[in-house]
Amino acid sequence: MATASLLPLLFFARLSALIVALLVLIWALGFKTSFLPHSPSSELLIYSVLHPLLMVIGFILISGEAILVHGWLPGSRNLKKSVHLSLQGLALGCGIFGIWTKFHGQDGIVANFFSLHSLLGLICVILFGAQWLMGFLSFWHRGEGRTIRVRLLPWHVFLGLYTYGLAVVTAETGLLEKLTFLQTKRNVLKHSTESMIVNGLGIALALLSGIVILAAVSPKHQNPQATKIVYSR
Repeated sequence: MATASLLPLLFFARLSALIVALLVLIWALGFKTSFLPHSPSSELLIYSVLHPLLMVIGFILISGEAILVHGWLPGSRNLKKSVHLSLQGLALGCGIFGIWTKFHGQDGIVANFFSLHSLLGLICVILFGAQWLMGFLSFWHRGEGRTIRVRLLPWHVFLGLYTYGLAVVTAETGLLEKLTFLQTKRNVLKHSTESMIVNGLGIALALLSGIVILAAVSPKHQNPQATKIVYSR
């Protein structure tokens, strides 16, 4: 169970995630014409709307929940690891599909790599896939020794938090890129409802990432003697 010190962080993390989910749903579903207003193809519109939904809700929120699993899920360590790995795998699938929706039916893959957002997105998904594979091999391959897993643990944690932070940064650059395009090319006012929603989404993402990372690095309530035995081995 979650310790008392983690309960406030878990509460605010869930609240921030709920706000992020609501804002991205309102933006994607309430302002669909902003994504592809002049396209004759409804299929392209669907893929354009799916991109922010998959990358924010599917990739960032689910991977954030996977990070928080060790703080709130009761049960054995193996159960926590299993749920953590499953959620990360689901987030990775959403990330890959989200990138595919952006490339599908447009000018090709190479033509879409024209911005910092697209490059960071590709790097982020590649690192996330490598992180998931490293976690699977190091923590679930029964042939590996405890010493190797303990030595890999700090790097696993670092890479996981770094990739999560990079995903949030990538989303922020995407929001800035999209909002700038809307304001300059399609005359969306800077103080319009849509601009406020996009800016609010960016702030909520920044707040969420800070809370999730803080909860991940906060000391857990555990037996110091047991921890000493694990690392001494």
